[in-house]
Amino acid sequence: MRLAAAIGLIAALAAGPAASEDPAVAAAERASADLAEAVLALEKARGARDRVAALTGTIRAYEAGLSALRDAMRRVSVREAEITADFAARRDQISALLSVLATIGREPAPLMLLHPEGALGTARAGMIAGAVAPALQAEAGALRAELDELARLRQLQGGSAETLQRGLSVAQAARTALSQAVQDRTDLPRRFLEDPAELKSLVESADSLDAFAVGLAGLEADIGAPMEDFEGAEGRLPLPVQGTLLRRAGEADAAGIRRPGLLIATRPAALVTSPWPATIRYRGPLLDYGNVIVVEPASGYLLILAGLGTVYGETGDIVEAGAPLGLMGGSDGGGTLNLSPAMETGGADRTETLYIELRHGKDPIDPGPWFTETRDD
Repeated sequence: MRLAAAIGLIAALAAGPAASEDPAVAAAERASADLAEAVLALEKARGARDRVAALTGTIRAYEAGLSALRDAMRRVSVREAEITADFAARRDQISALLSVLATIGREPAPLMLLHPEGALGTARAGMIAGAVAPALQAEAGALRAELDELARLRQLQGGSAETLQRGLSVAQAARTALSQAVQDRTDLPRRFLEDPAELKSLVESADSLDAFAVGLAGLEADIGAPMEDFEGAEGRLPLPVQGTLLRRAGEADAAGIRRPGLLIATRPAALVTSPWPATIRYRGPLLDYGNVIVVEPASGYLLILAGLGTVYGETGDIVEAGAPLGLMGGSDGGGTLNLSPAMETGGADRTETLYIELRHGKDPIDPGPWFTETRDD
């Protein structure tokens, strides 16, 4: 009976999940390496000929690496919990198995191998007993592999936290340097509105974003927007900021208000860039939208980005695709990072929102199909 109990326990152990390395580990290691490269890129950016482009690239690489590493670390935390729970459950089974084997070992040898079915049964019992030790060794090896993986996961978490912390300091320095580099930049081509005073009057008199956009569409630039095939770019534009889509065009918010643009949740101080070559038609505070920047990617089109904390450039500047337009508001942690799974789950760290509206002429159009991240495939 005791031998049958031992065999049953081994079968239960063998049926447990085999130890294997989760893809989250490899993903976290890759993301950590990418983030480390972004940290090193700041030194090169300081001496780059085009510091604005170099610093923009550094910040974007940091944000991409940060997002990937945080996602990977969430999966690592889940894997760690799985291994810990599995190990605890199987440890109880092994303890019970060892107890049974210890009891068997105390019985006299003839009695231990005696089987009620006679010699054949006794022989079979002896063969099964001989298989107990190798099976137990195999199970111990599997558990040892899980313990090794658990130790590696915890080491990875510690190393990733250090890389993230160092990256945060670099990102803060890069943002400060970028703001100064944009301010010092004097080589941008510019196009001016015919009557800047009319623009100022429009800002002061507009009682809604729609009224402002309609009025701005009626103000003609003296040369026009960059000559690029903007309409041919539909479905291929990158979002101006890294974030999570909260609401599509026409979806009601908590107050039942429907707007014709996209709402993107972002992390504090996230970089906002131009998805297409464009002329800045307006930048500055507007109503209760915080800082707003309006760019003209093609004649007759206006792209409105509202909710920024800081805006770059001047009205009339022509910017390239990927050029920095500003930073989201809020603080990115004041030098510290919260890496707890609870904080990361559900986008709790994305406390800022960027509103994106696209207009053709005086009418808004759904911007969703224009961006790779929000188009419906």
